[in-house]
Amino acid sequence: MSKLTKKDKLNIYKEWTIENKRSTYLSKKYGIGSVSIKYLVSLIHRHGMDILDKPHTYYSAQFKLEAINRVLVNHEAAYSVSLELGLKSQGMLINWIRSYKENGYNVVIKRKGRRTREQRTREIEERKRRIASPEFKAYCRERIYKKIECLGSKEKKPTKTEIAQAVRELRLELGLGVKTILSILNDLNNDLPGLSRSNYYDILKREDQDEIRHHSLIKRIKEIFFELKDRYTAPGYRTITDHLHSEGFIINRKTVYRLMRKLNLIGYRMKRRRRYNSFEGEIEGGIKPNLIKRNFFAIRPNMKWYTDITEFNLRGQKLYLSPIIDGCGRDIVAYNISRSPNLQQVMTMLDDAFKVNDSLNGLVFHSDRGWQYQHKTYQYELARRGIEQSMSRKGCSPDDGLMEGFFGILKREMFYGKESNYANLNELEQAIKDYIHFYNYERTKSKLKGLTPIAISESILSCIILIKCPIFVGHYRS
Repeated sequence: MSKLTKKDKLNIYKEWTIENKRSTYLSKKYGIGSVSIKYLVSLIHRHGMDILDKPHTYYSAQFKLEAINRVLVNHEAAYSVSLELGLKSQGMLINWIRSYKENGYNVVIKRKGRRTREQRTREIEERKRRIASPEFKAYCRERIYKKIECLGSKEKKPTKTEIAQAVRELRLELGLGVKTILSILNDLNNDLPGLSRSNYYDILKREDQDEIRHHSLIKRIKEIFFELKDRYTAPGYRTITDHLHSEGFIINRKTVYRLMRKLNLIGYRMKRRRRYNSFEGEIEGGIKPNLIKRNFFAIRPNMKWYTDITEFNLRGQKLYLSPIIDGCGRDIVAYNISRSPNLQQVMTMLDDAFKVNDSLNGLVFHSDRGWQYQHKTYQYELARRGIEQSMSRKGCSPDDGLMEGFFGILKREMFYGKESNYANLNELEQAIKDYIHFYNYERTKSKLKGLTPIAISESILSCIILIKCPIFVGHYRS
């Protein structure tokens, strides 16, 4: 960092904070390491712009000893200690620690002036003897092993990319060459993937080129991620990839996954909570056979419908949603929101669905064994329109898995963990309506080849209309 002028440092800080440029891009531009870039930005954040005008400081042996003890004795991170003390680079403290260990745990203040040739030769020979000593090799093995042990998780072994990053950090910490560290690393008795010297430099080069080669892509990934996160919840890499494909980007899902991991953009995950159960016993003659048998997909719209009721508990106040989902495009055909799970809610939902869809002969309408679906009024309205009713087996929610899956997506993305966003049930009801519109018209699905539910339904309907058109059929046969 010493070769940078004050103007360069100010430009780096401006590009990082205002223009949102990343460390790898700035590292290539200014010719210094990405670790130094991040440290400079953190240093200015901590101490302000005045830290750049700080003159060259002489650090006493007592000052160095206190800083070293904070790392070695108190086990504080060297990075945080360097920031707190306002050191111009993190490497200063690491060099003090290395020198402290080499000189028998004594702080040595270097004399001013240039060293003679004899002194330099003596230092080189001493360094070679130190590196060749079994004590230093044992220390290096122990430090490398601890570094690698911290990577990944217990279930998953570290990748070559993670090992290469660890080697890069160990070079700075131990003051050894890549070849020496890799030889010690490959000699360790473990199941880690082997890493050659050429492989190490290839990984670093590939990592450094990401932000330059994919600069516009990374910018768009961030925009999509935070746009969807602000509206509902943090999207995963599949959703991001579908949005990029719809905008004309030609990119593989694995690349998006790797870039999101590197940018620390992680999708939202939360365990599902207890679901509402409308089963209150069996009514004589109200139970219907299971015609779906978990074959949820339909080759055309209005062939298979699914329904159920779910509960939203907002600080003791409850709201109930009753939707209908189509098995073809997975779009919401109709829905009703009520303060109580009564029969009127389900009948209103049916009326809304029948207004939009007139001819429903042969439609299979599937639900669980809730009391509303066993009611004679409900069953009469279905039979009057030639709709076949289907029901799940008793206590078997996976039989209505398509509807249950929608409820899980809905609550994870706009309700669980966000209850504080809604002051009352009216705001929650409006948020549910907004989300269903978003789900139908904007939310892409990987199972639908990156299209939205409404888009896939409309495309299938247009194909059916073309096939039934006499002019199209005659042209196709010719």
